[in-house]
Amino acid sequence: MRPVLDPWIEGYLDYQRKVRRLSANSIRDVRCTLRRAVLMMEQIRPGVLLWKATLEDYLQWLNRKREAGYSTLSINKELSHLRGLLDYTWRSGRADRNVLDGLTLEDEPRARMPQSLSIEQARQLIEACPGGSRQQRRDRLILLLLYGCGLRTAELCQLDVGDVDLERQELVVRHGKGDRARCIPVPEVIWLVVLAYLGERKGRRGALLRTFEKHVRLRAQHVCGVVAEAGRRAGLPLALTPKMLRHSFATHLMDRGVDLGVIASLMGHRSARETGVYLHRLPGRAEAAVQLLSRRNGGDR
Repeated sequence: MRPVLDPWIEGYLDYQRKVRRLSANSIRDVRCTLRRAVLMMEQIRPGVLLWKATLEDYLQWLNRKREAGYSTLSINKELSHLRGLLDYTWRSGRADRNVLDGLTLEDEPRARMPQSLSIEQARQLIEACPGGSRQQRRDRLILLLLYGCGLRTAELCQLDVGDVDLERQELVVRHGKGDRARCIPVPEVIWLVVLAYLGERKGRRGALLRTFEKHVRLRAQHVCGVVAEAGRRAGLPLALTPKMLRHSFATHLMDRGVDLGVIASLMGHRSARETGVYLHRLPGRAEAAVQLLSRRNGGDR
């Protein structure tokens, strides 16, 4: 059973939404953290509000998270959410101090190497895409945009026709993660496919990618289905996902020696540090270059 959050917490979430303008996904994430913390703190100190709990209480909370198998990364994320609430409460005069101020776990786990395609597998995937029907050509474009531009699934689904900048040969991502916007230069080979698709789609408004049955915006499950089917058709020895295509985009750029800061910008990361997970050497990627990734993606602009 979900706990009913204190009105003060609801007020804090409202502040995050209206004043700090956090995205709906971020608000949902913080709300889930606070709900879990309320439930666990009720076991540790029944009846004590989160901003009235002591540092010792939170150390017990931390130990229980550890015992439950939560990773250091996950615990630090929840600590950040809790620090935000306690800081808000302290600044509002409801607490004497933020007992979590400066508390973080130092033993960060090794980042897992993201799963991605080899260059040959990427070429095999694209070459296996049929283009006989309008739907097949749309599905091929989905793969090209995920792999050739490094889009997240949600970003791809939210693209409108108006987000294709014909003058600058770019895609405008208006609502990236954290509600951050960015522009992505489109490689020449993919750009020609985009232009052909626009000419066939007709209409200058609405979702760029739509279903053919009801002409509504594609959703994440549609995209995941298209990608998984394409992977099976290409005979790839792994269950292909949109995220793997995004990882392949970054990894192949890294293999070509593209600057980490440029990749971070193209991926929509807050900093190059987030992109550091791609600093690994994988066999068989030293010399080859993917035709779909033009030099414009390498930061020539």
